[in-house]
Amino acid sequence: MEHEIKDITVIGGGPAGLFALFYAGMRGASAQIVDALPELGGQLAALYPEKFIFDVAGHPKVLAKDLVKSLRDQAAQFGEPAHLGQAVTGLEERDGHFVLHTSKGTYPTRSIIIAAGIGAFSPRRLPQACAEPWYDRGIYDVVSDPAQFRGQRVVIVGGGDSAFDWATQLRGVATHVSLVHRSDRFRAHGATVTQFEADVAGGVASMFTFHELADVLCKREGERFSHIVLKQVKTKAHTEIEADVVLPMLGFVSDIGPIADWGLTLQKDEIVVNQRMETGRAGIWAAGDVTTYDGKLKLIACGFSEAAIAVNQAVHWVYPDKKVAPGHSSNMAVFGQKDD
Repeated sequence: MEHEIKDITVIGGGPAGLFALFYAGMRGASAQIVDALPELGGQLAALYPEKFIFDVAGHPKVLAKDLVKSLRDQAAQFGEPAHLGQAVTGLEERDGHFVLHTSKGTYPTRSIIIAAGIGAFSPRRLPQACAEPWYDRGIYDVVSDPAQFRGQRVVIVGGGDSAFDWATQLRGVATHVSLVHRSDRFRAHGATVTQFEADVAGGVASMFTFHELADVLCKREGERFSHIVLKQVKTKAHTEIEADVVLPMLGFVSDIGPIADWGLTLQKDEIVVNQRMETGRAGIWAAGDVTTYDGKLKLIACGFSEAAIAVNQAVHWVYPDKKVAPGHSSNMAVFGQKDD
């Protein structure tokens, strides 16, 4: 399916991409988002929706999922679409504009802003074959709503920030939380590890170091599993524990995919840009974590600034009569104010 042509197509629906979509509307340009994930928000929605963020201007602290909602509401003012669950597969130039191809459609566009974060990413799956049939039937690698695990026995597999974050955040929601890791060395923030260790000492949680998943047990055919079997990686001894839910928190695999073949300058899968967020290919800009330049800071706050710069440059490129500088939003007719 080929869609109508837009002035700007934003690749990526994370914070920088959502702000770019809003900013394009503010500048009077038509725009759209294309993202490989099934929902907007990027890493904030997919990896840590219940985690507080403390360094976004104007928010003493804000839950990641609430920041995503605010960004979505802000962008929605102009009614421009977001095409989700669509991985980018190719790009061509046709009749003076670009045509972006995805796994589900074709999107003509006059300019492109790449705000793809770390690229298309997917959670690492458990390597054990016994786990595969239980995905989305008790094994979940993405947590959208922790309330769905209320009153259940939750086992988290992993030793990084996501594993320990969810292990502590599910306290008081799950009846019991167990954490399983192949070693006793963790990649998580020390304060979170200490907090979970205190829960273990208090008897409200369990930790199994030097263990891995060995089997999933269903006591009655056709029902969800009720137990899992853990294997001690050193002694090979097996331990059976009760479990209603398993959450693999093993990190993720990311890839910028065919964008790497668009003739842009890359450094370790990051796009090199200048102070105008130009990528070196006319009509294509980039913003957010996917970019790199001297002095780069990978902060959400910086991503917002980069998105605004990229949009203003793209708008001027598409419509040369429009200034690069947007003026003050408090005086814009698009918001019902007196235009400067």
